[in-house]
Amino acid sequence: MATGIVGEFLDLKAETDADVLAMQCGDFYEFFADDAELVADELDLSISQKSSHGSSYPMAGVPLSELTPYVNALVERGYRVAVADQYETEGGDHAREIVRVVTPGTVLETSDDDARYLAAVVREEDAGGATGAGDAADGPYGLAFADVTTGRFLATTVEDGGDLRAELYRFDPAEVLPGPRVRNDDGLLGAVREDLSGRVTAFDAEAFAAGRARHAVREQFGRETADSVGLDSELAVRAAGAVLSYVEETGAGVLASMTRLTAYGADDRVDVDATTQRNLEITETMRGDADGSLFDTVDHTVTAAGGRLLREWLTRPRRDRETLADRLDAVEALASAALARDRIREVLGDAYDLERLAARTTSGSAGARELLSVRDTLALLPDLADAVADTALADSPAAAVLDRVDRDRAAALREELAEALAEDPPKAKTGGGLLKRGYNEELDELIERHESVNSWLDGLAEREKRRHGLSHVTVDRNKTDGYYIQVGKSVADQVPEGYREIKTLKNSKRFVTDELAEKEREVLRLEEARGDLEYELFEELRERVAERAELLQDAGRAVAELDALASLATHAARNDWTRPELTAERRLDVEAGRHPVVEGTTDFVPNDLRLDEERGFLIVTGPNMSGKSTYMRQAALIQLLAQAGSFVPARAAEVGLVDGIYTRVGALDELAQGRSTFMVEMQELSNILHSATDESLVILDEVGRGTATYDGISIAWAATEYLHNEVRARTLFATHYHELTTLADHLPRVANVHVAVDERDGEVTFLRTVRDGPTNRSYGVHVADLAGVPDPVVSRADEVLDRLREEKAIEARGSRSGGGAAGGSPGGDGETQQVVFDLSSGSFSGGGDAEGATADALASEAGRNGAAAGAQSTEAAESTATGGAESGSSATADGLDPETRAVIEELSDVDVAATAPVELLSRVQEWQERLE
Repeated sequence: MATGIVGEFLDLKAETDADVLAMQCGDFYEFFADDAELVADELDLSISQKSSHGSSYPMAGVPLSELTPYVNALVERGYRVAVADQYETEGGDHAREIVRVVTPGTVLETSDDDARYLAAVVREEDAGGATGAGDAADGPYGLAFADVTTGRFLATTVEDGGDLRAELYRFDPAEVLPGPRVRNDDGLLGAVREDLSGRVTAFDAEAFAAGRARHAVREQFGRETADSVGLDSELAVRAAGAVLSYVEETGAGVLASMTRLTAYGADDRVDVDATTQRNLEITETMRGDADGSLFDTVDHTVTAAGGRLLREWLTRPRRDRETLADRLDAVEALASAALARDRIREVLGDAYDLERLAARTTSGSAGARELLSVRDTLALLPDLADAVADTALADSPAAAVLDRVDRDRAAALREELAEALAEDPPKAKTGGGLLKRGYNEELDELIERHESVNSWLDGLAEREKRRHGLSHVTVDRNKTDGYYIQVGKSVADQVPEGYREIKTLKNSKRFVTDELAEKEREVLRLEEARGDLEYELFEELRERVAERAELLQDAGRAVAELDALASLATHAARNDWTRPELTAERRLDVEAGRHPVVEGTTDFVPNDLRLDEERGFLIVTGPNMSGKSTYMRQAALIQLLAQAGSFVPARAAEVGLVDGIYTRVGALDELAQGRSTFMVEMQELSNILHSATDESLVILDEVGRGTATYDGISIAWAATEYLHNEVRARTLFATHYHELTTLADHLPRVANVHVAVDERDGEVTFLRTVRDGPTNRSYGVHVADLAGVPDPVVSRADEVLDRLREEKAIEARGSRSGGGAAGGSPGGDGETQQVVFDLSSGSFSGGGDAEGATADALASEAGRNGAAAGAQSTEAAESTATGGAESGSSATADGLDPETRAVIEELSDVDVAATAPVELLSRVQEWQERLE
């Protein structure tokens, strides 16, 4: 068993559930055993060996002053790191204790400017206290988010697992603490891990208990705060209490910076779920890149805090008309006052992140340089006020943003810091040089005495040369010898009697004298006294700053808001965006609208859009690659920008506020999760049908394309009816199922629009212009040609398409060169079999000749127009499959296996008109899974 340093390390490691322990040993933090090997692999540190009790243990270390970047690097990789500091016992020995556990959600010094949230999720226990995994996704859930780097703290309640995932995706926490019941729901935790890159950490279940959590919230924010801010959900309080307990237990030391509890609910924000955030590429593109996202496009902020706030506005749009009107007023004023706006942005460019600095001061980790940053940023407030005064901004909400800061208190704090701090303080906090002369009389006296002794030492070498006629004399100091007089060997035998030799070097000797030794002792006493007093005074100053953390946060948020508003105004002015008119009506009326991102990369063709009470559902048809998706996405983005308080890319826009924006745009296989493309598509559609309301905006870019043609049309048709009749959401639905366009003749709020095409002499040009009315062609073969599909394939596709339109027989051509090419007919290479595509079944059917195949096609057409014809078609199909029963016991007389026949029979019994769309979708999914 290990003893000594290694034994102490292993004992401390056993006390913590952290992944890694860094233990201070003198001037280094050391890692031993498995931890040493882990950090060596992760951080490329060298490993040595430490012997203990006859055994050898791997050891790695980093200098005391360099621990933070190494810890942060480990935390960025998802590890929790315990830090044990060294202290002196009463007996004079050295011991260690764990003072902090640094985790992904509690790290203070981050490598980027993004918000870094710690989240807790809790769900109500069963009446009997059992924790089940199967139904936990039903909700409701309590949620709390804290950014320890800024002190921001929010709490809310969401209704179900979908809302929970959307909210977690929106905040993207670095660490999630699941409550007792949530942590047992493997399905939900798996989905959370799939959505997020942060760590999921199991924390003490008692921290989520209602009584303990309520006590923690009251202790932190005040006894009546939760009620006063509208946090009336016990679930949200339990989540908030767990976050506070975790921050306290990990020793982050930032509880004092958490001065405000913000409660928010579903009525405050627009519901933009995780799927919609990805589809609209709000903060990152479909490829996962920040470049090319909406945020990247409109972000002209010059401060870290301003960028964080703008990102929040885009990912959490508002429903509060008054708040949005204030933002739009401010953006309009800033966009119009170019000189004032540029001056504001110039001043803001020198601002530091006051919210994060406030957290650093409350944690005790801020040094003199951080306090100088506080001083310098507070000094900008008068300059910002001057930039606003006597301009068009003076009476705008931009001026009101600055008025929310107590500028008198800010000026007083700035003066206090200016009087105290040295202009160029060292990084170290204990070596002196932090404070100005004149700040403290006792400190000034120590500094004068210290400087006097240093002056005596500085002149010693010259005095010794003159007094004793020596040459090559220097006076210096190091850790081994202390202060010494160094004399060249050539004159070393001429030194006076009082010189005591302490070391011989190659070309010189070192000596000390009684006087020099006494001065050294005096210097050390003065340095220690000065360092201790200066650090004590500095800590008192830092504590006074920490007591005004709320003031710093107010000033930091004002700086951030002004920066975010100026960013939106800058983009609006540069790109000819217009102020949207917010209306109480249920409408989205856009004149010459543009896509906010795409317009910057191409010559964009603007288009109008009108959705209102009478025209609330647009079926969008047109060719592939013609711009349908862009048209619909730009509609959603214009809606989102307006409810973020931004101008929009249009000549004019009248925007009725929505409670949610829901999109279904394309789908990828998620085979690792057991979900095919079509399953993902149906789940997204199901979420929309369940979640959207008559106050929502819905964007559907193709529905039912991942299954058989008639299945897909049926689903798309039923979903259209349900959205139109039951949900009544404002909807844009792009489709290549042209049969759906006939719904405009039967459903009063449905209208058709299409993307225009110019077709001349066989050449097709996409005009990118959206016009009223339907189209009946998708030009898919033309797109295949544009994509570089070989000419023979394109030519053959044109031929087949023409035959299909005319419902004529199609030759299934085999290989003409022999060799058994794939795709050859059953009759052998070079032979041709006549087949026709049966639109009623979505498959090819064979015939003896072209006339027979054409007759089959006519029968198929008749089958689509009447039950009797359909019966005849069925009988004919059955009569042609006489050999199927003999091929095996698992096949029926019609050549179908029993499971397929069962599905067909169930399908024939379904009354589509009388079946709810959601139930129909569920049954279609079930049938498809049985057939796969």
